[in-house]
Amino acid sequence: MSIKNFIAVSLAAMTLLACKSNTNENMSTLNLTNEWDKTFPKSELVNHSKVTFHNRYGIELAADMYVPKNADVKLPAIAVSGPFGAVKEQSSGLYAQHMAERGFVAIAFDPSFTGESGGEPRRMASPDINTEDFLAAVDFLSNCELVDPERIGIIGICGFGGMAVNAAALDPRIKATVASTMYDMSKVNVEGYFASEDTPVQRQEKRRALAAQRTKDYASGTYERAGGVVDPLPDDAPWFVKDYHAYYKTPRGYHKRSGNSNDGWNVIGCQSFLNQPLLAWAQEIEAPVLLIHGEKAHSRYFSEYAFERMTGRHVVGESAKEGNKELLIIPGASHVDLYDDVAGVIPYDKIESFFMENLK
Repeated sequence: MSIKNFIAVSLAAMTLLACKSNTNENMSTLNLTNEWDKTFPKSELVNHSKVTFHNRYGIELAADMYVPKNADVKLPAIAVSGPFGAVKEQSSGLYAQHMAERGFVAIAFDPSFTGESGGEPRRMASPDINTEDFLAAVDFLSNCELVDPERIGIIGICGFGGMAVNAAALDPRIKATVASTMYDMSKVNVEGYFASEDTPVQRQEKRRALAAQRTKDYASGTYERAGGVVDPLPDDAPWFVKDYHAYYKTPRGYHKRSGNSNDGWNVIGCQSFLNQPLLAWAQEIEAPVLLIHGEKAHSRYFSEYAFERMTGRHVVGESAKEGNKELLIIPGASHVDLYDDVAGVIPYDKIESFFMENLK
């Protein structure tokens, strides 16, 4: 082993000692890859290691930890997850690595039932458990010797933007929250896109279909998958579906553990979102929240809705700020433009200044 590799391994081991993986003997041992299998290049400005921690349901979660090189004081920390159906080797890891380059301890974690994290059956989702995953990440960071426990924030991307806002409403240890290109998974399941399925009759049809699928799955002993991003791409696909395809189904963003890149969630995986609203108490979040969305994103209305829930102010297609709640609209950007650095529009400087101002 070269001196350079020895130093890198030693630093990773020191990180693990400083941020102890908090598991017990009754928990499963996760199978974590040791290779760099991210969809983005490794930064030479940070140290990287794998860590695990558990949530209050006993599910062991896997995370990539990014720490600024030569860190020797207690630092502010950020936990990152999302998009919905993605894994930490995609967008969340990219965000986490960028934040570590800017002086934060950052972890990107796989939610329960996905990626390298535990939980059976696979590819299930829950507004409760996935919100709890963020809180468990805060538990872990609060007990890490590298971290100042009074300076912890979170970033949620896409569907985990809604989960992050929900976590902020529940846990005052979260001192600042960023939701980037946010989906409200309760709203879209209950109403469909742009309220296209927002009638009692349509919701009852969904309930009947999910109930029938549960009977079928129980009889077969397996869970039918809903399919990931459509492939091959139909010529008449909506433009935002083409946008997803350009990320998840190409070398740009494809990952073998990502549900969106492959066969998707279980058909019944999102059932509980039909009657468990994520943003019910968003108006009581005391800590700062920054919502970031692309002007041309099909999903922009989710962030606008969240901003209205938190502030009472209705805005459409423009940036706004009320107290410590801010909606930032990125001109010309689509939903997927905020997944990676291809379009070069993710406002890292703004995210850094937001956390620096509010994690102090």
